[in-house]
Amino acid sequence: MGEERETQQSDTCRQMSTRPSELCARLQSCPKPHGFLASVVSRALLGALLFGVVWAVTGPACAPGQNYFGLVVVFLSAVCGGKLISVFPLPNTPPIPALLGMLLAGVVLRNVPYVTDSVYIDQNWSSALRNVALAVILCRAGLGLNASALQHLKSVCVRVAVGPCVIEACTVAVVGHFLLELPWIWSFILGFVLAAVSPAVVVPWMLILQSQGYGVEKGIPTLLMAAGSFDDILAITGFTTCLGVAFGTGSTWMNVGKGVLEVIGGLLAGGILGILLHFFPSTDQSDVVLLRSCLLLGLSVFSVFAAHALGLGGAGGLCTLVLAFISGLSWGEKKAPVAAVVSRFWDVCQPLLFGLIGAEIKISSLSIYTVGLGVATLFVGLLVRVLVTFTVVSFAGFNMKEKIFISLAWMPKATVQAAIGSMALDMAHSAGDEQLQNYGMDVLTVAVLAILITAPIGALAIGLTGPKLLHTNTHDHCVRTQDVGGLESKL
Repeated sequence: MGEERETQQSDTCRQMSTRPSELCARLQSCPKPHGFLASVVSRALLGALLFGVVWAVTGPACAPGQNYFGLVVVFLSAVCGGKLISVFPLPNTPPIPALLGMLLAGVVLRNVPYVTDSVYIDQNWSSALRNVALAVILCRAGLGLNASALQHLKSVCVRVAVGPCVIEACTVAVVGHFLLELPWIWSFILGFVLAAVSPAVVVPWMLILQSQGYGVEKGIPTLLMAAGSFDDILAITGFTTCLGVAFGTGSTWMNVGKGVLEVIGGLLAGGILGILLHFFPSTDQSDVVLLRSCLLLGLSVFSVFAAHALGLGGAGGLCTLVLAFISGLSWGEKKAPVAAVVSRFWDVCQPLLFGLIGAEIKISSLSIYTVGLGVATLFVGLLVRVLVTFTVVSFAGFNMKEKIFISLAWMPKATVQAAIGSMALDMAHSAGDEQLQNYGMDVLTVAVLAILITAPIGALAIGLTGPKLLHTNTHDHCVRTQDVGGLESKL
């Protein structure tokens, strides 16, 4: 009897041991979802998990009408808006940038009845998160600066970066002063906000055209990517200087001096921190990429917030740009893994930034008069920018078609406008001055209009005219564009 029981027990154990393997085999044989459906389900699960975790940690603070609930809803809505606008492109046209869907999602949440009451976001939280996103995008821009490209194309690169930016800023300042009735310093704040070209729109398209050989022979994609970074730096420098003057106390000359000191202080602080990251962490440490990424992002965010705490709001952005540029320059080819980590952080910050910017716009409080004049100011600036860009590349060895393409590719505005467009309004809220808040809202409104109008138009212009206006070497081994669908799949 004992032997029979042992035999039965051993048989039972064998059956139990074979069940997991049989179960795994059956699961592996089952058809697995893939493609668009699998992507939608995976992201839906992640969204539900995010909301569940925040609710589990914060409890009643994540109920409708509370701050955490609003932040989660804005983030998830912006992600969905970016995906939806990319999934349903117009026929025979390049895809519209996802950031436009993120921005529209925030505008919808802010302006739909009943939804607005449930989606409350504390102003301090919104400002802080947008500053974090600002630090990340400036960090990414600094790492993306190509010093060698600047050396090879230094003459035309400087002209393309400086000329259109400065002249457009001055044009918008003059037009904004007389049409929008802004004070001169606020007109120049608006001018430099609008003067920056968007790397989020230009760079991906230049990489695609470059991979297919369009314009590579004359270095057009490299020129626009390199000049775009310096264009942004110049616009941010001008913006921070004007911001320091607008919120300074004392005489005008003292405020101008303070603005200049903010620029110098930001450059020096960024240089010192960049040199620090050249030595630390040392290359003999484990997880060097992780340590470098954490230090770079941590110092970038700290610089932005520390500058605000010290009353030097303009210095933080420049410090971050210089810090990232010098760090990347010292790391050489080893900066690529760090840039990849920063890019992943931007994937999270981008929906927050554009969603929160959209949520700042309350359509019912906008004046049709202000919107109309803002659009007029924007188009005057764009026209001048296109003409100046065409002029500065007229003596650089480009043919007519290439000059037209460069001029059209220099229109899109998005990332920098979202990053710095609300800074003046945030500082006006901190100052508690209602008149300054009105000026800040005007600047933010025109910045949002610039994103809504120029981002899709610029993306369509680059995607449609690039293969038609740029020359590609027929003996090159690069892959050529067969139709717009090929571009859509890569974007």
